[in-house]
Amino acid sequence: MSSTLLEVTRAAHEEVERFERLIVKDLQREPASNKERLFQNHRVRNMIDTITSTTEKLIEIYEDKDNARKDEIAALGGQTATGTNVFSAFYDRLKEIREYHRRHPVAHVVDAAEQYEELLKEEPYIEFSGEEAFGRYLDMHELYNEYVNSKFGEAIEYSAYLDVFSQPDKIPCNLKLTRQYKEYLEHLLEYLIYFFQRREPLQDLDKMFSKVETEFEELWANGKVEGWESKGQENGDVSAPDTVIDLDYYSTVEELIEVGPEKLKEALAALGLKTGGTVQQRAERLFLTKHTPLEKLDKKHFAKGSHLLEKNGAKQASQQKDNFKEIALMEAKMKRLCELLNETIMQTKENVEKKQALTYEEMEAEREEEEVQADTESDEEEQQIYNPLKLPMGWDGKPIPYWLYKLHGLGQEFKCEICGNHSYWGRRAFERHFKEWRHQHGMRCLGIPNTKNFNEITSINEARVLWEKIQERQGLNKWRPDLEEEYEDKEGNIYNKKTYTDLQRQGLI
Repeated sequence: MSSTLLEVTRAAHEEVERFERLIVKDLQREPASNKERLFQNHRVRNMIDTITSTTEKLIEIYEDKDNARKDEIAALGGQTATGTNVFSAFYDRLKEIREYHRRHPVAHVVDAAEQYEELLKEEPYIEFSGEEAFGRYLDMHELYNEYVNSKFGEAIEYSAYLDVFSQPDKIPCNLKLTRQYKEYLEHLLEYLIYFFQRREPLQDLDKMFSKVETEFEELWANGKVEGWESKGQENGDVSAPDTVIDLDYYSTVEELIEVGPEKLKEALAALGLKTGGTVQQRAERLFLTKHTPLEKLDKKHFAKGSHLLEKNGAKQASQQKDNFKEIALMEAKMKRLCELLNETIMQTKENVEKKQALTYEEMEAEREEEEVQADTESDEEEQQIYNPLKLPMGWDGKPIPYWLYKLHGLGQEFKCEICGNHSYWGRRAFERHFKEWRHQHGMRCLGIPNTKNFNEITSINEARVLWEKIQERQGLNKWRPDLEEEYEDKEGNIYNKKTYTDLQRQGLI
């Protein structure tokens, strides 16, 4: 109803302001976990989408293509087309406004904190598969199966596929121009976009892709797109690569004959050329397309049913070049997304390799630990962390993963008598402690130099026995602390003990 157009405009502006205040209030809160941060980003994304749709409606109202807004503003001043009395027009509008609010009771003005507070506690539904683990990893098993079962793919492991899927330059050019590869690339790009939108809902993909397209156009015009250098130039040969054989790898007809008659026939059929004759004739006919565009070939080389290709050779070449460009642009967008998701790709590969190294019992123990941590996760920092396996604490204040605990052998205890029977957990910590202050102090108290000869020695008696044997073997060349023990000053200069002590007494260091 046109009589309520101004009221609709006012309500729309009010709604936009409400959501703007809610976005600011939501972003001022620091999420307690990555999951809560993801919820927050999606809440903000949903509110931004609502603001965008409301603003588009306001633009339509202000454009006023049907002059409804103009007529309503004129009616406010008592100017009516029928010449109605000013007071009658006023009471008619008052009645319409009351009727509008009666039919829309929720349109009354309230504080955003009262009506929309529950929006800040909402947990939006985000569709992640179990393999994706709420956005931590990629789930590319379907794409992997599509890759290994294709002509352009290789029979490799899933973990190896995670390394190569972002490097399409390794695939031969002639295989990239097949419909199968184009469909695979579309599926790959579609999944990466969908995952990125769920993982980073506040990122502007359109703006990012616009920048990628601008850079791509410049590189394509100069023939500098990686893997497509000769396809972007204006005078580049665009006839040969459409075949199932890449003629760039063959320099003579004899080399082309080794491909075989069937593949030569398929390549000729793809170009609309005659497929008959001996293997030698087929190879010669196909080799002509390496340096000669299709539109310049003699008509006698074309099959009877390919008259359209004869007449419109230049047009087909142009369409073929556009097909190259489309595939190359999709590859550029895919590479850009892989750069943004590089850390996630690496984590996915590490997770896959980790699962391959775990036993069933270890996987179950880790799964139970993750479930327990998810159930006991709280916003309170002082809450006691549930740790039934007594695992050591990590840098984030939480128990380290069970697989990492087993990998570093943190369940093994090593005691060192020289360090005062101090315990070291794990082989790595035990080996490192020989260079630490505690062990060095213990060796100094025993009057024994802490050299490599005493690595792996933890018993006082064994250390003394070994030191006596070394002294007997060295004889006069035994270790002399005043000349052989090294000291370092603040500037990094190295002195023996005697020189260092003398300089220190003189106040020079």
